[in-house]
Amino acid sequence: MSSTNRSRVRDNHISDYYITPQSDIKLFLEAFDNTVGFLPWNEMKIVDCCAGGDAENEMSYPATIKNYHGVDVFETIDIREDSRADTITDYLTYELGYWPDMIITNPPFGKAQEIIVKALDDVQENGWVIMLLRLNFFGSKQRKPFWDEYMPRYVFVHHKRIGFTKSGGTDSVEYMHAVWQKGNYSDPCKLQVI
Repeated sequence: MSSTNRSRVRDNHISDYYITPQSDIKLFLEAFDNTVGFLPWNEMKIVDCCAGGDAENEMSYPATIKNYHGVDVFETIDIREDSRADTITDYLTYELGYWPDMIITNPPFGKAQEIIVKALDDVQENGWVIMLLRLNFFGSKQRKPFWDEYMPRYVFVHHKRIGFTKSGGTDSVEYMHAVWQKGNYSDPCKLQVI
């Protein structure tokens, strides 16, 4: 099906900011935990580098992980002035000063590859980088060298389209949570439909 007549739900968003539904994050976390096994969530240093949140909405990944795993140890970063993040800055120019165990976020599509590469540099060895991406992020000639070097270890494809609006409206795009483990790049990656 062509995207020519897709809905306009993703148009005119400031800084490519969309509120990620916590129910879809929880669905991913359940599948991730079942696949990877035990992770010491309450001992991990976790960063959301495009944390979002605003006056009406909490930051989706920190809130969901807190509710699901009881973890409230997050550093949050966002470029938007109205974000609830701890640090308001451009993650691509920000130095963390430490190596977190995990960086997890829904990055802006146009900067996703740069954010993934920086996150893989920033996490500690064997650390996790988890990004919510359009499934079609796998396509394009320009990203082929990126995939040759940084194939994710796991890909969790959401079987239902994610709605990023209050009404739950969706566009004609499928989404995935791509999961890298620094130093453990896979070819091929393990794919799971959730």
